[in-house]
Amino acid sequence: MQEAVIEVALGRIAALRTHGRGPRVLALHGWLDNAASFLPLAPALAELDLVALDLPGHGHSVHAPPGTDYGFPLALHTLLDIADALGWERFCLLGHSMGAGLASLLAAGCPERVERLVVIEMLGALAEAPERTASRLREALAPRQRPSRGLRVFPDVETAVRARLQSVRVPGTGLTEAEVRLLVERGLRRVEGGFVWRSDPRLVQPTAFRLTQAQIDDLLAAIECPTLALFADPAQPYLPDAERRRRVALLPRGQMHTLPGGHHLHMQQPEAVARVILPFLTER
Repeated sequence: MQEAVIEVALGRIAALRTHGRGPRVLALHGWLDNAASFLPLAPALAELDLVALDLPGHGHSVHAPPGTDYGFPLALHTLLDIADALGWERFCLLGHSMGAGLASLLAAGCPERVERLVVIEMLGALAEAPERTASRLREALAPRQRPSRGLRVFPDVETAVRARLQSVRVPGTGLTEAEVRLLVERGLRRVEGGFVWRSDPRLVQPTAFRLTQAQIDDLLAAIECPTLALFADPAQPYLPDAERRRRVALLPRGQMHTLPGGHHLHMQQPEAVARVILPFLTER
């Protein structure tokens, strides 16, 4: 994949691109990951014109301006700006985790522009109970009252890799050191004394508002394009198997596929994932 830069209203968006002659595909990574999330998968998808983004606030892309946050409206408008800048009137979406949630919402909101949708390890968004609305808002606003701790400086890349490995050593992730290194090397910037994360520190703050389950269901039912939902087996705690099957059933033209693996399925088993998603994306 080759480095690419896309200028939009928000600012500079970095990406990795294959430049294949097949369908146009925007690839959206998960929370605190970056475009390198799709590097293991890219060789098997070389025939696609695959543009793997560093989403705003991640990797080499611009951070949101002070006084704004990383809610759905900012992300969705930026994705449309990116498609416009690429000259893509219609395109496919491939998303993992948070990126799959964004892809789901964009497909629901702009059905005239999205040809096909592939989501990995998320469909729709994380739901919030209505009675949690006020407490979630308070949690999101509370960091304003606390002084910033500043960025942790890692003396070298190896230390940053070990730190990221510790953060993903929970049941269901299963990332290897080599897979983590891909994300870390793109996610660091050099400063005096070592390296710090490139990602915007505001990304780790609580989200002020989440959709209710009823709102998510309405959005899923509005996705008109063919949709492939790919999930890891066993299911992750945040989206149990019964719930993910219920969500897929809401899709007018949806199908579900499972593969053994963890949350970063596309990095752990890229060849197996490609065998599932490539025929779907290239189907006429």
